[in-house]
Amino acid sequence: MATNTQGSGAVSAVLMAGLAGLVVSLGIAFFNLLSGGHSAFNTGSDGVSWGLPVVNYVFFALTSTGLTLVASVAMTFGNRAWYPIAKRCVWLSLVTLVAGFASLALELGHPFRMLWAIPLNAQLVSPLNWMGIFYAVFLVLGILKFLRIHNGDWNSATSKQIGLAALVTELLAGGMLGMAFGAMAMRPMWYGNLVPLYFILTAACTGAAFAMLVTRLSYSSEDTMPAQVRTLMRGPLPTAFAGLLGITILVIGYRTVIGLWSNADGLQVWDAIVASPWYWIEAALLIGAFYLLLQRKALAVASVMVIGGFFIDRYDFVIGGQLLPLFKGSWVPDLIAYTPSTTEWMLTLLAFSIAFVGWALGEKMLKLDAAPQD
Repeated sequence: MATNTQGSGAVSAVLMAGLAGLVVSLGIAFFNLLSGGHSAFNTGSDGVSWGLPVVNYVFFALTSTGLTLVASVAMTFGNRAWYPIAKRCVWLSLVTLVAGFASLALELGHPFRMLWAIPLNAQLVSPLNWMGIFYAVFLVLGILKFLRIHNGDWNSATSKQIGLAALVTELLAGGMLGMAFGAMAMRPMWYGNLVPLYFILTAACTGAAFAMLVTRLSYSSEDTMPAQVRTLMRGPLPTAFAGLLGITILVIGYRTVIGLWSNADGLQVWDAIVASPWYWIEAALLIGAFYLLLQRKALAVASVMVIGGFFIDRYDFVIGGQLLPLFKGSWVPDLIAYTPSTTEWMLTLLAFSIAFVGWALGEKMLKLDAAPQD
């Protein structure tokens, strides 16, 4: 089965918008970084150390994990109905991981030191160390898997083994990213042994959202989709997505209630989060998207709402966990004030631009709508 309708939708428009975003974000970010160095970020060792660029990294790295999960429904678990979006998801999992890495690398003062500092100073008990290793290994395995299926090798034993290894590595990487936060007892909002599972659950939601959005953007209308793609987009994909999102909304609700109810020192940041309009915007976006998915209506809009909702969720999680000072005295405010700088917002624009430009180029050049012939 192969289709020849790639690029008939909004691919060109997304590509042009993404290129414009790249030019603007890189121009402003590099100018600010070259003229001001790390002072271009509103972060510091005495307050919020991990700012918006780290939020971008967490969001896109976990989206990569989610896209690998979506692709695995066909290529690892054998559900052939999901093959029409599998190659697109594999490609996008690589692109989104690069987008996350780009945001993180520009936040670091000397990113290339990682190349020798991590291997030569291996912190074997550090989740961050293993997270970096697993994501690097996945990048290699993901490229190998994509090259295999791009050359028509979907189901050989070697291709399946590479795909399975990539899936396991991505889950380990996402889990290690969750452990990096969940192991920090000094940050009560982050702390907990279920944080890795929460990250993987929410990763599946953002992965499904990106998969559904770019699939819809690849065609001018639902009627122009090949029959198998249309069937998937009208049935199994929104059904599974709605079920996943419904469970996640419940989990977010439980986390919020527990955070508000507990009197443990450090969890009072939940009062500030719930008092913010952004928390309620997130809730409205996720619940509204859940309703649209159940109704099988405006699926692209629902996907955008999920992407926006979970970006706010990542922001509240990463930034909210740092708002309470670690060492308090009478001279220290209850919560630390933090507002992202222009440079930090430009890195957000950069990461989204890389993701959508990468997808659009793949759609135009790599036949992302291909699927096995038999």
